[in-house]
Amino acid sequence: MIELVTEPFAYTFMRNALAAGLLTVVASSLIGTWVVLRGMSFMGDALAHGVLPGIAIAFLLGGNLMLGAAMGAVVMIGGVSLASSRSRLGVDTSIGLLFVGMLAAGVAIISKRGAYSGDLTTILFGDPIGVTRADLRTALIATLVALLATVVLYRPFLVLSFSRDKAEVLGLRPGLTHLAMLGLIAMVIVTSFQTVGTLLVFAFIVAPPATASLVSRRVPVMMAVAVLVGSFGVVVGLLVSFHAATATAPTIAGLTVLAFFVVLTVREVSEQLGRLRQRRGLAAV
Repeated sequence: MIELVTEPFAYTFMRNALAAGLLTVVASSLIGTWVVLRGMSFMGDALAHGVLPGIAIAFLLGGNLMLGAAMGAVVMIGGVSLASSRSRLGVDTSIGLLFVGMLAAGVAIISKRGAYSGDLTTILFGDPIGVTRADLRTALIATLVALLATVVLYRPFLVLSFSRDKAEVLGLRPGLTHLAMLGLIAMVIVTSFQTVGTLLVFAFIVAPPATASLVSRRVPVMMAVAVLVGSFGVVVGLLVSFHAATATAPTIAGLTVLAFFVVLTVREVSEQLGRLRQRRGLAAV
């Protein structure tokens, strides 16, 4: 039985995938906790799509894909800010417009290649088992930046998550804090797309922190639980994909989402049983 766990990680590519996945989980869980607390999931999803045109252009030109992704994220953030501030459109509408537009542009650009479906699949869903040492270094740097930002900007992020007005009164400059948060979300997406893809990195950003929010409201605890949930998804997902021959990144992402519904179900059942015992106790009195 233990061989089912140890055998896959005897291969270098599986160990690299494990290391990259765990590093991605730490960075995405730390930043994703703020995303969940602030209700910015739609913006996070839009950014995950927004990097696609930049990646596509860099891919066709033979340039640096990460630089292309970063440029796409900048355009996405700037476009949302411009549309929401210079028109009567709400932020959600602006995000929706850029969401669809950037995704469509990315697919259209990639389609300039004759056989583009494989390229598009790799960009959207990543290639965890193709992780290189350079990818690991990038993931490590992103994780360290996320850790540093979490410590340095903890108070501004925390206050902004609950009240923009209070952040303004306390002189915490909520506008700059918001931009810093968007920058960190973009960083996680840009540095992770080669590992889990532009679409599935969104599952890492949202699913583990959302699961953690079911069991705790204290931010440090949420972050710790999110890392544990994401790590579980990475380890089990790699094992399942290895033995069942399923796509690696979707398997990992699917398990993190499944974990949310399992915890939610367990919590609801526990609460119902608690209410039932309480009613029985009152009836006995």
